[in-house]
Amino acid sequence: MKKEFQAILSQKNRKELPNVLLVSAECAPLSKTGGLADVIGALPKYLLSLGMDARVITPYHRCIKDKYADRVEHLFTFYVDLGWRHQYVGIEKLMLDGVTVYLVDNEFFFGDAIYRGGYAEGEQYSFFSRAVLDALPNLDFVPDVLHCNDWHVSMLPMLGKTQYPGGLQEKVKYLLSIHNIAFQGRYDFGFVQDLLGVDPRYYTSDVMELWGAADFMKAGCYFADKISTVSPTYAEEIKTDYFSEGLGAILNARSADLCGILNGIDAVTFNPAKDAMIPAHFTAGNRAGKAKCKKALQKRLGLAEENNLPVLSMVTRMTEQKGFELVMATLEDIMEHESLQFVLLGTGDPRYEDYMRYMENKYKGRLVSYIGYNEELAHQIYAGSDFFLMPSRFEPCGLSQMIAMRYGCLPIVRETGGLKDTVLPFDGLTRQGTGFTFPNFDAGEMRAAVHDALACYCDEAAMEALIHNAMGTDFSFERSAVEYVKLYLSMLDVLPKKKAHKGKLPVELAEETAVKSAEEASESEIIAEEANLIAEMQPMPESCEAAVEAEENGQSAEKSEDNIESAASETENTPENPEQNKPEQPVESKEKEE
Repeated sequence: MKKEFQAILSQKNRKELPNVLLVSAECAPLSKTGGLADVIGALPKYLLSLGMDARVITPYHRCIKDKYADRVEHLFTFYVDLGWRHQYVGIEKLMLDGVTVYLVDNEFFFGDAIYRGGYAEGEQYSFFSRAVLDALPNLDFVPDVLHCNDWHVSMLPMLGKTQYPGGLQEKVKYLLSIHNIAFQGRYDFGFVQDLLGVDPRYYTSDVMELWGAADFMKAGCYFADKISTVSPTYAEEIKTDYFSEGLGAILNARSADLCGILNGIDAVTFNPAKDAMIPAHFTAGNRAGKAKCKKALQKRLGLAEENNLPVLSMVTRMTEQKGFELVMATLEDIMEHESLQFVLLGTGDPRYEDYMRYMENKYKGRLVSYIGYNEELAHQIYAGSDFFLMPSRFEPCGLSQMIAMRYGCLPIVRETGGLKDTVLPFDGLTRQGTGFTFPNFDAGEMRAAVHDALACYCDEAAMEALIHNAMGTDFSFERSAVEYVKLYLSMLDVLPKKKAHKGKLPVELAEETAVKSAEEASESEIIAEEANLIAEMQPMPESCEAAVEAEENGQSAEKSEDNIESAASETENTPENPEQNKPEQPVESKEKEE
């Protein structure tokens, strides 16, 4: 265990790292639509390598069932109520690359698309959240932290803390990770109340109401013990009106509990020295294989096999967030005035897809637009390209630019979120930097950055320095995992310290205690016997005679005891005992002194 972890555990009076259960709608390679799946697929492996027990719980999607059904172990079955539906829940278990993955099975909700969209998606993941919470006490694993990822599971902290009094669901710590604040899960409150039984008192602008709707992510931000996001710059950006999508107020109010931890990439999966999906292997010190990868990519896509022409590529979702407005504003000018080949792999907004089809037809042989997604082709594009374009309007973290650098493909990015945190602009004088950047969401600035990159392609020494810097940057998840462990540790309560007995073993302490107790008991018996003998030899005090007479006359024992206490007080407050004459301090004064 790392010394820094031991130091934090010592402060918490704990010996073991916490158990963590990561909750997510998707997890690579089981189910994937984007970067969230990559994070959930990689992070637990690195947490395990650091000594933590980290596990995943995710829906048992159809795509998982089709491929892994024969490897799944059934654990238990139960039912949950969701609105008017009484729904089946099956909890399955799968071991994948050393990581335990729990799968929530329900064919109605997870038998088709990973995300159904609209209110169907809200119902889909309301069911998943309820199923996770109800399954929690029955798993063969007791988490200290429930790590909730994105809006689909961001209701977990609210539900756990308000609907499960005294249960594990209330006691566990909740971390909410925001992977993309643009997606928050906003629905009519009546819909949410019907599905999840949320108390109407929480439907306020302070807790979960936003713009006239119940906002899942806002509720999570209110109730989570800690909030994280996927890069330090994005953690600051989402507190501003421009980036916050309405959550700026609550995130500023909770800024002390908000932090940004830069995502990493799976250094095993994305390794040009061993990647089975690329035609030739290479390293930073020997890049002969990269030239072969470029030639193979050109051949596969029908481009001219010219090594002296730079290849500029994009592997992306074709959305406004990813900067496609800038692409549409500049790509034709780039193709007309620059010597290059352009490759795109992606899918998304139909208008962007149609535009790229038009551009492929116009620049046949120089521009290829592959509408769809192909994991093997994605790896080959990273390995065979010279430059990688990411002109995002906003980018919480971004993984593509890290993967590109790992394969010696130089990024051209806008300075936002994780792009700003990961790509250092190239300085031609010092030869420092890992790519090319532009600050504003502006077509002219993007066009200039592309021109600078293509001009640098002709400078062999500059390209050598850039590629060496980029491939040498550590983007492995181990660095990120260390920061997550620190965050998990910060969420734990401090355990009360037990009194220590220096130099004594437990057996010795027990023997000492037994002997001491016996001696004290024996001494007390002797004192009692002596007191009885003295009492028999002395005449009975008047107060005692009165008490006996009162008892004989049928007076209450309570009144007799009062008389005895009064008489005893008179006996003690004599000049022979001057200390006893001091008035007793009021109880309130004693408490103040303490």
